Amino acid sequence: MSIEDKKDWESFFAAVDLQDLKGTIAPDMVNRPPHYNYGEIETIDYIIDVLEERGALDYCQGNVIKYTGTRMFTKGDPVENAKKAIWYLNKMIELLEKNKESS
Repeated sequence: MSIEDKKDWESFFAAVDLQDLKGTIAPDMVNRPPHYNYGEIETIDYIIDVLEERGALDYCQGNVIKYTGTRMFTKGDPVENAKKAIWYLNKMIELLEKNKESS
């Protein structure tokens, strides 16, 4: 990239209103689905707060089963569903490790 190209990009970003770009990037439906991030608290954090750790672990395990069961190939994108299952497994690991550290 030449210095002239860089100057053009700098003037572009200086002139563009970032609000105009809002919604142009595809949402991350695995790690931050917009319908789970509305308001002050993310849904999973609310679930952990209400159900406490044991209930939240059960909730996550249920979602792993959901996303790796028949839904994997019958609803939505199988790759996205597999990634969602991994997300919930990672959340389970996070909760288990947190409990192990506090014990």
